[in-house]
Amino acid sequence: MNSRRTIGFIGLGHMGGPMAANLVKAGHRVLGHDLVPELLATAVGTGVEAAGSSADAVATADVVITMLPAGRHVLGLYREEGLPAAARPGTLFIDCSTIAVADARVAHEAAATAGMRTLDAPVSGGVVGAEAGTLTFMAGGGEAEFAEAEPLLAVMGMRAVHCGGPGAGQAAKVCNNMILGVSMIAVSEAFVLAESLGLSHQALFDVASTASGQCWALTVNCPVPGPVPGSPANRGYRAGFAVPLMAKDLGLAASAARAGGVHAELGLRAADIYAAYAEEAGTAEDFSGIVRKVRDRSASRPV
Repeated sequence: MNSRRTIGFIGLGHMGGPMAANLVKAGHRVLGHDLVPELLATAVGTGVEAAGSSADAVATADVVITMLPAGRHVLGLYREEGLPAAARPGTLFIDCSTIAVADARVAHEAAATAGMRTLDAPVSGGVVGAEAGTLTFMAGGGEAEFAEAEPLLAVMGMRAVHCGGPGAGQAAKVCNNMILGVSMIAVSEAFVLAESLGLSHQALFDVASTASGQCWALTVNCPVPGPVPGSPANRGYRAGFAVPLMAKDLGLAASAARAGGVHAELGLRAADIYAAYAEEAGTAEDFSGIVRKVRDRSASRPV
């Protein structure tokens, strides 16, 4: 297989743009399209070639990657616009969006009907991971498709896991982010409790980060300034992983839990908390800013 691939990349936002740029840096030809002219222009500045339409982006591609906001956008391209039919037969379609498992399976079917091969491969790692090429990919689809995609996923991330058949990547993503959402709320509540008890942020971090309370929400995305210099808390909670995205992912997890009859009490509550937070936080705030909502509703104040 020629190591240099022609890649159609649709969706060049905060995640897709850096991912496409990393593919260009690795020597691949990337034909990109986005409905927002400013995003397309930024991508062109990194070496992505502008395509006039989604169909133009995929027409000569070996691989097509989509990174879109929601399931309706993916299904709009795959079904209503018939994007797979615009590609050459046998083209590998990789959808890196985070969407419902059921939507992912419909997208797989639509592409297969058009004679294409598919993976659902949502990511974890946020904008920082997309820029640094350190994302984790959770892939659903055939083993042969995963093997073909793996060299490209390795350019954009540090780890790719084949989770199973169609939709399995999305299943892993919503489960992972349910853990993340619940743990960020728990870590935030613990810091506010520490404040009320006169315990410094650093003291709690030094203990919990090396004890049984250790988790990613604490050691990488710490919700208070100071202990983890690279966390969004040290830059005014400017988003690495924005609140509305966490609310969306938890909503998908909650819907899946209800549909499956799963008693996910904490997951459902976290979904409600982040849904309410998203209504007021805007798109620029990191999900770790939930600590401020905990504090606002508490009697304690920061130390």
